Amino acid sequence: MPSFSIQDFMPIFPAAILAVGAMALLLSEAFLVSVPHASASRGYQAVIGVITAAFAGTVAFHNAFEDPRVVLQGFAVLDPFSSFVTVVVAVTVGLAVLLSAGFLKHRNAERGEFYALMLFAAAGMSLLALSAEFITLFVNLEVLSVATYALTAYLRRGTRPAEAGFKYFILGAFSGALLLYGAALLYGATGTTKLAGMAEVLRAASSGDKAWLVYCGMVLVATGFAFKVAAVPFHMWTPDVYEGAPTPVTALMSAGVKAAAFVALIRVFVALAPGLGPQVPFVLFGGLALLTMVAGNLMALPQRNVKRMLAYSSVAHAGYVLLGVTALFAPAAGTEGHGMGVLSASPLLGQVPASAHADIYKAILFYLLGYAVTTIGSFGVLAALERREDETRGTTWDLDRFAGLAHSKPGWAIAMAACMLSLGGIPPTVGFMGKLLVFRAAVDAGLLGLAIVGVLTSAAAAYYYLRVVVYMFMRNAAEGAAVPERHWQTDVALAVATAGVILLGILPGPVTAWLTQATMLALR
Repeated sequence: MPSFSIQDFMPIFPAAILAVGAMALLLSEAFLVSVPHASASRGYQAVIGVITAAFAGTVAFHNAFEDPRVVLQGFAVLDPFSSFVTVVVAVTVGLAVLLSAGFLKHRNAERGEFYALMLFAAAGMSLLALSAEFITLFVNLEVLSVATYALTAYLRRGTRPAEAGFKYFILGAFSGALLLYGAALLYGATGTTKLAGMAEVLRAASSGDKAWLVYCGMVLVATGFAFKVAAVPFHMWTPDVYEGAPTPVTALMSAGVKAAAFVALIRVFVALAPGLGPQVPFVLFGGLALLTMVAGNLMALPQRNVKRMLAYSSVAHAGYVLLGVTALFAPAAGTEGHGMGVLSASPLLGQVPASAHADIYKAILFYLLGYAVTTIGSFGVLAALERREDETRGTTWDLDRFAGLAHSKPGWAIAMAACMLSLGGIPPTVGFMGKLLVFRAAVDAGLLGLAIVGVLTSAAAAYYYLRVVVYMFMRNAAEGAAVPERHWQTDVALAVATAGVILLGILPGPVTAWLTQATMLALR
């Protein structure tokens, strides 16, 4: 029997906290009655969800300054990269729970299982970020996926939630199968499912008679991850699923699932790239980044449905993160290690760290944090404006619904404007700082052409972001337009998200200093 110490379980403490909170919420339903207007007795459930997320985020923050090491006999790794993403996930799920409280109460749909599913999904995201072995990675990916499938179809009103849940389930299962089949091919070529073991024998396997297993496996694994991060051309599920899901769930998927999937993608390919040569992931992710940045913004330009516009915007932002990922493997980015950077300092990978990659990792992590708070704020305003009677109509999220919002709900209009400016990369918001760091990292890695494409697509995106601001502040609301109901939980979530968007843009120093400190700890 394997023997584990308490140190082995430190990385999974945040996920365990989230899972315990979810089980407590499920058990609480056994002592409540399900009758009309019973949601009033469930107000404490959102509070439990927020406290659980805050506790898990605090533990993850503490773990970020632990010495990087392999735990659980090589099945997981504790490092600043996974710990920081767990903090991002905790912030995301905490704000999403706050948004859900008012959203569900207005529909008399507040139940403990909804918040429990959110916490289970967050636990899967946290575990996915620290997975260092393919079976563990796949199981954790399915934990977060199954929870989000159920959340997508939670409301069950009209055809949209059913369509969104079914489409998300089918394509999610398809992408999971591709990833698992790719992992099976890599296992066949290397004889192990652990990333560290694969890295040791992959070079010999990729140059022998098993080369087709290696390269087919890597392409299939990359395709599976591309579905999860909504990279073009694997993005087709995004607009329909984002539109049909409850809006707080859409916010959680757009921010949390994307961040966790990117971390797993980076961990896998950074571990295995030395055995393949960096040119394989460089060409692969460079092509995905180019297609995703261009196509995502082009598809968002004609959208009048703001929720679908934000869905295509999420595709475009996946392209900007992929630009940072490409920089990790650029030939000009470092020495023979080619992009191993921060993660390679851990015993998991056993490579000589290249300090030149510290800035790339910092840029990716900061971008994920900035995008998380921004997308929570933007979808939060959408959730606040929705009415139950509009759920089956096609004009629920039309631009006209935002007309005159600055006069009827000035606080919400300011929050939405800050988020739109941030998504467009306009100073002094966190989106500007995030794009600045990513584009600078790409230029330093020699990716001048891709960086120029990123800047040009960001300039084009300003059109559809600023159009929402124009409607809110420069158009009059339609006569007889209903005034949306306010909930204090929604106002708190929007205030926190807006503060994050502005403060991280004006004063990014504390966060970047923390990331630098954590990075240097990993490089030690």
